[in-house]
Amino acid sequence: MKAIKQLLRPERLRQVPLQFSWVDQALVQQHFIDRCQACSAALYLFLITVSDAQGLSYYGAATLARRLHLSDEQFAAARQQLIELELIAYRSPLYQVLALPGTVAAPVPDAAAPRAPATTGATTGGQPVSLATLLQQAQQRRG
Repeated sequence: MKAIKQLLRPERLRQVPLQFSWVDQALVQQHFIDRCQACSAALYLFLITVSDAQGLSYYGAATLARRLHLSDEQFAAARQQLIELELIAYRSPLYQVLALPGTVAAPVPDAAAPRAPATTGATTGGQPVSLATLLQQAQQRRG
């Protein structure tokens, strides 16, 4: 018997947030998460949550370790594992969450170029729109 998908709590339906943050499904589909220790996965989750649209964050090591309940050694090992897996880049004090290896990113619009009008389902002929497109549209609206 096939399970029927239905919202369990419709009043809590997830929406695209105003801030820029996401988790790429390739993290699971390409088994990156399988290669992470729990401390590394926690650090990655924190960084993708607090990073800006370019994946950048300035959280300090001491703050990150404290917030994640990690010793200095555990934190350093978690950060190093994420660097080795090419999930993040780090140059003190800056972290960059990287596009996952082997994934294709949506083109980055030129800041000097005029913005195309945002599209909606009405202008796409009712066709599905990718999450990347929706996020770009939301970012453009916030201008």
